[in-house]
Formats: sequence, C-alpha cells, structure tokens
Amino acid sequence: MNARVSHGSETNSDEIDLFALINSLWLQRWLIVSVMALVTIVAGTYALLATPYYQTQSVLKPTSLKSFDQLNLTGVYKVDRDQVLKRIGISLESYSTRYAFFHDHAALFQALEQPGMTVEQAFERLNASAFNILKPDAKKADSLSNYVGLSFVYPEGVDGPAVVNGLITYAVEQERTRIAAEIDTLVANRLNKLKSQIAAARIGYEADKQSKIAELLEADSVKRANLLDELAGLRQQLKLRRQNRIMQLTEAIMIAEQLNIHKPATPSSMRDLGEPAASNLIRTEVTNQQIPLYFMGTEALGAERKALRARTSDDFTDAKVGELEKQLRMLRSNREVEALRQRANDDLFLDKLAKWEEEISYLQELKPDLLLLELVDVDQPAVSPLSPIKPKKLLIVVLGLVLGLMLGVFIALVRSMMTRLKPLSLTILNQLPVEHAGHKLVQ
Repeated sequence: MNARVSHGSETNSDEIDLFALINSLWLQRWLIVSVMALVTIVAGTYALLATPYYQTQSVLKPTSLKSFDQLNLTGVYKVDRDQVLKRIGISLESYSTRYAFFHDHAALFQALEQPGMTVEQAFERLNASAFNILKPDAKKADSLSNYVGLSFVYPEGVDGPAVVNGLITYAVEQERTRIAAEIDTLVANRLNKLKSQIAAARIGYEADKQSKIAELLEADSVKRANLLDELAGLRQQLKLRRQNRIMQLTEAIMIAEQLNIHKPATPSSMRDLGEPAASNLIRTEVTNQQIPLYFMGTEALGAERKALRARTSDDFTDAKVGELEKQLRMLRSNREVEALRQRANDDLFLDKLAKWEEEISYLQELKPDLLLLELVDVDQPAVSPLSPIKPKKLLIVVLGLVLGLMLGVFIALVRSMMTRLKPLSLTILNQLPVEHAGHKLVQ
C-alpha cells in the first residue's frame, strides 16, 4: 500500500515537474522569441552580406571526321578524335596549363587578390576548389557520347564565363601547337630521310656508272688485246706461207732449169720433145693428178718468186685481216662509255627520284596549322548564371530561425534550473552549521 502511494506520488511529481517546465518556458517566451529573433537577424544579415558565389561550365565533344580526314590522308600523322578530346581534357586538368593561363590573364582574377597573398598562393587557393573537370562516369557503360567539360565556381566580381571559355581556348590552342609541333617533327624527320635516300641513291648511281664504264673499258681492252694477238698471229702465218712459197718456187726453178723448161709445159709434151711436130695434131691430156710446179717454166716461176720477194705486206691475201682491222678500229672508242660520261643530268636516270622529289615537295607545302582548325566541338559554352549557388539565403534564414529557437529554449531551461536550484542551495547552506555542531556533540 505504501509502495503504491509512493509510486503515485512519483508520477504526480513528474507530471508536476513537466507542467512546471512548460510553465517556466511559457513565462520566458519573450526571452526565447528574442533570442530566436536575434539569431535569425544575424543569419539573415550574413545571408545578405555574404559574397555570392556562382557556377558556370563548358562542355566539349569530339569534332566531326572531316576535320581530321585531310590530315590523316597525308600518311604523316594519324589523328583520333577521341584521343584529341582526351588530350585536351588532360591539358585542362594540368596544373601547368591552369597556372600559365592564370599568369597570362591576371586581369581576370584581380577580384581574388588579397593583401599579403602572393600570386602562387592565390592560384593555389583557386585551383584547389574552384575548378572541376567534367567527364563521363567510367562505371556507367550507358553513356551515349564522349565529352570533357570544365566547371568553375567563382565569387561575385569575377567574370566566370570569360575564365572558363578563355581557359578552354587556351588549352585547345596549346594542344593544337603541340600536335602541329609533332607533325613538324615527323615531317622534318621524313624530309631528312628522303634527302638521305636521294643522296645515297646519287652516290650509288655514280658508283654503278663508274663501275659500268670500267667494265666496258676493261672488256674493250681485253677484246682489243685478243684481236691484236690474233692479227699478229695471222700476219706471221701469212709471212711464213709467203716464205714457204718462195722456197717452193726456188726449188721448182732449179728443176725446170735442169729439165730445160722455160715455158709452161705438161708431162705429155715432155715426151714429144724429140719428135717432129705435126701441124695438124692436137693433143688433149686428161689426168687427175696435180702437175708439178716446175712445169710452169722458169720464166713464170721466176716472175712469181720475184713478186713474192718484193711484197711488203701480206694483209691483202687474207680477208680475215680486214675483218680484224675493222673490229680493232671499232674498239678505238666505246660509244656507250662516251654516252655515260656525257650525261648532263644523272638524276633523270634514278628510278625512284621522281617519286621522292614529289613527296618532298608535298611535305614542304604541308601546312599543319591549316589542317588543325577544329580540334573539338564546343557543345556548351560557358554563360553567366541567373542565380548564385551560394549562399542559399532562405536556407540560412530557416536554419537561423531553428537554431535561434533551440538556443532560446536552452537559455530558458538553464535559467529555470538555476531558479529552482537557488533556494535549495540556500537551505543546504543554512543547515550546514547545525549539523556540524551536532556531529561534534556526538563525538
């Protein structure tokens, strides 16, 4: 029974305390409202006076195929649209590119300068939070197109669209310059290679020509030596033949003198030398044997021997001598060698020279800058936003109102607790001396 009464008394006490707390808060309602109003005014003042920040962005997409088709057809440099877009994205994300643009266009960032802050510190502060690269999410495979973008958060007083568009233009121009430099390097290397090939071809052709001339002259020399040897041998043979003929004639003359044959005769006529001649007799001699030379008689044989001894050259007795003389005369000059030596322009006889010269002319006339007019397409240029992204004034005011209410209630609760604890503390202080004295008496 006592427990029930005690429990009921505790419940009544809790209800009395809750009602007392609510009553205390109600009595201090103007304090709570004042604190809430003060905090709300402070929040509203901050929302009105805080520097507004805006956000703008630009998006780039791959350009059309026709922009790189002419350059790709040259065969010197292969340009891929997506690769170029990726390179520009890397350039936009590069610290050096952003710093170079910041340094070259300091007038666009004057509103960000603060006293006591260096240019590098100002750029570090800007680069750490203001720029953001936009790109497709690699985890999402349902992206319909490839793109690269740049987002920029800036305070009031900064021309954000000019910064974004200028930085993108700066990065694109830098990439165009790099690609043009790469093309120029490849073209220069190709030109050097072609010129080296032409120089090597000319040296090789000259060596081949001199080698051919040497081969022709050597062949003519060998042939001339062979013909001279053959001619000398033939003349020696003709001379020996003449001498042999002279010896034969001498021997035949000796026999003819012994036989007393002075006129040409035959064997049958020799049998009739002692018989009277018949005026009406005609003899015909048929024989298949060669008549000895001495039957020609001493007069004919002597005349022939005299002519052979008086001969100074036997060349006319053999037609082959004339043929050899003809060939030797033709070998005095080689017309092919003369033609090779008299070539005024050897380049005309180089097979690949015309093709190489054509390629050199083409590469020298190549203008990479004119073939790189459009690296990317600006799908969304940066424009001035209609409203700032921060501060959010309504949200700040609402938060100030809530925080003010919470702070006011807290202050009211603290005051209420302090009011209730003050009488209790006085009672305890008043009772402390009596209890202390009684404690001493007990001891």
